[in-house]
Amino acid sequence: MCGRFVSTTTPADLVDLLGELSWDPAETLAPSWNVAPTNPVPAVLERVDRETGEVVRQLRPLRWGLVPSWSKDPSAGARMINARSETVHEKPAFRKAFAARRCVIPADGYFEWRPVEASGDRKAFKQPYYLSTGSVMLMAGLYEFWRDRSVPDDDPAAWLTTTTVITTDATDSAGRIHDRMPLAISLEDLAGWLDPGNSDPADLRRLLHTPAEGDLAVRAVSTAVNSVRSNGPELLDAVPDPLGLTA
Repeated sequence: MCGRFVSTTTPADLVDLLGELSWDPAETLAPSWNVAPTNPVPAVLERVDRETGEVVRQLRPLRWGLVPSWSKDPSAGARMINARSETVHEKPAFRKAFAARRCVIPADGYFEWRPVEASGDRKAFKQPYYLSTGSVMLMAGLYEFWRDRSVPDDDPAAWLTTTTVITTDATDSAGRIHDRMPLAISLEDLAGWLDPGNSDPADLRRLLHTPAEGDLAVRAVSTAVNSVRSNGPELLDAVPDPLGLTA
């Protein structure tokens, strides 16, 4: 799974990487070294402009944790931060979004945890690891719109836009830490993945790849990241690995 990640890429950085991109400066998110479920996250998506009819590539903040359009309330979103690549095209919560509302979520890297047994005076604890490719990961995602029927139509809070990260079986170095990992969309496949006119499940599934073929750099980091209140670049500093998984 992917339950925490790092997001420090600026809109200008994404323009250099992806080309033309529109965004509202008032919606630009601050860098975060500890993005957690229900936090706003930056997402790149394509929508048809209602006035011009042209497809526009946008950078928008979305809430992490997908809320299906048919949900009675948004509480289910906290449990839908990930979607399995093997079933994302057929699960009721995700299949409509997979066909029409796809995005990528830029990330520097992500965190996973492994349990460490008690030893001597040391209590059992969960050791966090930071995994990254060394460049921006364009994590495959879906997004959805949810309408709050208790709010008037003209209220900006009437609509909630949420997202989920697609995951797959972990391989190589990532597999030592956790059996799942985020899928990444390559730059060569980005246009096809974001294209709102592309709804062929078989074609879309061919665009899903593991980042760096699963060969991610891994390092043990401080347990400070365990708290969602912790944030800052120091969370990525390496610490001694009690399990020897980074050797």
